[in-house]
Amino acid sequence: MRTRITSLLNIKYPIIQGGMMWVGRAELASAVSNAGGLGILTALTQPDPEALAVEIRRCRGMTSMPFGVNLTMLPTQNPPPYERYLDTIISERVPVMETAGNVPESFIAKAKAAGVTVIHKCTTVRHALAAERRGVDVISIDGFECAGHPGTDDIGGLVLVPVAARQIRIPLIASGGIGDGRGLAAALALGADGVNMGTRFCATREAPIHPNIKQMMVDKTERDTHLIFRTLNNTGRCLKNAVSDEVVALEGRQGGVRFQDIAHLVAGARGRRALEEGEIDGGLVWGGQVVGLIDDIPACHELLERMVAEARERLSTLRTWFSMDD
Repeated sequence: MRTRITSLLNIKYPIIQGGMMWVGRAELASAVSNAGGLGILTALTQPDPEALAVEIRRCRGMTSMPFGVNLTMLPTQNPPPYERYLDTIISERVPVMETAGNVPESFIAKAKAAGVTVIHKCTTVRHALAAERRGVDVISIDGFECAGHPGTDDIGGLVLVPVAARQIRIPLIASGGIGDGRGLAAALALGADGVNMGTRFCATREAPIHPNIKQMMVDKTERDTHLIFRTLNNTGRCLKNAVSDEVVALEGRQGGVRFQDIAHLVAGARGRRALEEGEIDGGLVWGGQVVGLIDDIPACHELLERMVAEARERLSTLRTWFSMDD
């Protein structure tokens, strides 16, 4: 499959593994890259830039194919040393950086000057156009179906992707709600040059999370996600469990809720323990509506080959509908 994305990133298939906190480690990123996609390490999963350098080298020892690093920059009272993480990405000669959040234009310029291809992930066309003006190389547009933070416009991918494709000139990646070859075929038909998947890659053999969490994703349906933090103007989508049920209940009480009232429930360390120890109700488990399409736990190479075969089959079938004689 040759698209602008495969050519730009030097990958076999236009399939990218999104950066995911606690999940974007060398085991998964290298497996995705070895399977023909683009694996992504998550910078802030590592405790400091020095540890990120070690993880990059570890990943490089597991694959000879291109991979990237995600650097998400969100407002916080005690921000991590973002520029030092960026410097590590550059000094370790990582070819691709996926960014999200409020990334300074100077960071983009610095990365590009070092030869790093910059993919910026956003949830609205207006933010995508702003990122394009700032000089990023690729836009990843996240539909409302996605895990994590889908923004506040609540626009699903079936509308968001073609609207973005109509206005964005640089390569475009569709993200959110994609988990099989039908989704890949649909994204390409809507005008995207490739797809980004997060939740689907969590339910693979190489994902560094507990088997109980992977099975949770197999068992859940498309109706089994919660939107949390809506009342705090920071909407997030995660899977339904006892913790997210409690957060939603607290947000719905009369008078609302303050973040400090739920901080003990949504703490990142608690979510990390749930992923690593397999306690389904131990913390927030981030996941998108695509869990409704997950019914097995394949190896990454099996998943990608299956997706590409299915996409080709679907697109071939559609062609026959337009090639019949009058």
